[in-house]
Amino acid sequence: MSYELIAALMFSTMMLMLLTGQRVFGAIGFVAVVAALLLWGDRGGYDLGFSAAMKLMKWYPLLTLPMFIFMGYVLSESRIADDLYKMFHVWMGGLSGGLAVGTIGLMVLISAMNGLSVAGMAIGATIALPELLRRNYDKRMVTGVIQAGSSLGILVPPSVVLVLYAMIARQPVGQLWLAGVVPGLMMAAMFILYIVIRCKITPSLGPALPPEERDMPMREKLRLLQAGLLPFGIFFAMMIPFVNGWTSLVESSAIGAMTAFGAAVLKGRMTREVFKNSVRNTLGISCMFMWIILAALAFGAVFDGLGAVKAIESLFTEKLGLNPWVILILMQLSFILMGTFLDDTAMLVIVAPLYVPLVGALGFDLIWYGVLYTITTQIAYMTPPFGYNLFLMRAMAPPEITLRDIYGSILPFVLVMIAALTLIICFPQIALWLPNWIYGS
Repeated sequence: MSYELIAALMFSTMMLMLLTGQRVFGAIGFVAVVAALLLWGDRGGYDLGFSAAMKLMKWYPLLTLPMFIFMGYVLSESRIADDLYKMFHVWMGGLSGGLAVGTIGLMVLISAMNGLSVAGMAIGATIALPELLRRNYDKRMVTGVIQAGSSLGILVPPSVVLVLYAMIARQPVGQLWLAGVVPGLMMAAMFILYIVIRCKITPSLGPALPPEERDMPMREKLRLLQAGLLPFGIFFAMMIPFVNGWTSLVESSAIGAMTAFGAAVLKGRMTREVFKNSVRNTLGISCMFMWIILAALAFGAVFDGLGAVKAIESLFTEKLGLNPWVILILMQLSFILMGTFLDDTAMLVIVAPLYVPLVGALGFDLIWYGVLYTITTQIAYMTPPFGYNLFLMRAMAPPEITLRDIYGSILPFVLVMIAALTLIICFPQIALWLPNWIYGS
């Protein structure tokens, strides 16, 4: 059997196991170890899994993963995120569509606190959605806003998914995070611009708050502003030392976790229940990511041993004669297709052994491609009929918001994200300027 056929058989077997509902790390790891045992015997098969585990345990930046997840859960469980929304409510309520704009701002800050899109979705659905519906905002508008805003969670640092990509692609986490800053803020600005223009044309979609609800003493407004800016302070306390080279990435993540914990204690919100929930959720998610990374490393090692990447590169460039840009676009389209039934982590670990080396062989920058991957997977998340975010929103939304409303709400925001993706493909420096500037100096 040729190596190309073995690689195709491995990939198809893994996809079949995933379709049966097996856990992602179990399906990928099982196929990797069985293939290694059949190809290289007992010693080769055992060594493969062991070396992947050792590589994972010795990857020092992985320590950032539980730190950032803990920071996010402390801030969400202690309800500090509520203060953010109250701030946006008072300061932006007078603008038509102002609360929707404030929700995007909330999502950006939640992303900077947690690094997971699910966290932004959960907070937006529990805090912002009931308030927007009560203020007579259009239900399609608000569900689209929350889904689009939560998509920033895996792009704006500290993105947990970019940590995973860095491990698999063997790229610096710090550069990937910095590469996500400008595209993430650009997408947030494009969402806000769309909301403002749409509500300007049709004010009934996002009515401004009446003056009596916004009128309060300036002293009270400033108090709310101070409370709402606390997450900003935590983020800058963590990132400024790292960007200036005073601390390492792991040290900065520890600063962020301790600063969030201290803020919750000082505000009197660090109860036993909050601490227990934060630690339990942090442990669960961290272990999930570690198992997935372990399985991906083992699977990638088999693919490297087979030379599958070189075979696929030869197929696309020599036999089919495809342009590198055409191959890149086909990769992005495959992500959108897989996003109909897989989440972003599963998509990455399934195709990374093939795509990441192929992208490098085609001459593209792997830092830039990491940003393309995150945006494309978020588009896939929100693409009907089976987008992951669509069903997550349906599970969290009240009964009056139907699945048809959720499908209809997301189209304009998907088009905005496609426009942003196109800009970054055409102008790679949108993503690469900041890491080149910081690391170059």
